[in-house]
Amino acid sequence: MGPVECVVLAFPGERLKVAAVTAVADLRRAGQVRLIDSLVVVKSEAGEVSSSELVEYDEYDDATEEIGPEANLLGPEDAAEAAAALEPGSCALMLLVEHIWAADAAEAIREAGGRVAASVRIPDAYVDEARDAYRRAVAEAAGRS
Repeated sequence: MGPVECVVLAFPGERLKVAAVTAVADLRRAGQVRLIDSLVVVKSEAGEVSSSELVEYDEYDDATEEIGPEANLLGPEDAAEAAAALEPGSCALMLLVEHIWAADAAEAIREAGGRVAASVRIPDAYVDEARDAYRRAVAEAAGRS
């Protein structure tokens, strides 16, 4: 099995857009991730938290058919933790995913006695900086060829 990660994608408004669910289905269809479980978390304007499974929403039927079965591992405690990161009047799509693209490398690392010793999520601002620096490096390398 490849690396597994729980990701919380936050959105404005109390209703998740179909496009967000479709994007996840596209990643699964492309073989990038395996969706182990998902949960929709809503934090009302009053701060009340509710959660539900994707399959409970009729408008996501086409996308959820592409996603496939889920293990139902995420629960109320996970929803409460995700809600702590939400603003009132917003929602989140909480995903437990396996990174299939990294499965072969992960297996080889385990067979060699290795393990992931740490994993750090890089903040968006630093990702933007890294992307710009990478583009400059690529352009400079192309200019030297």
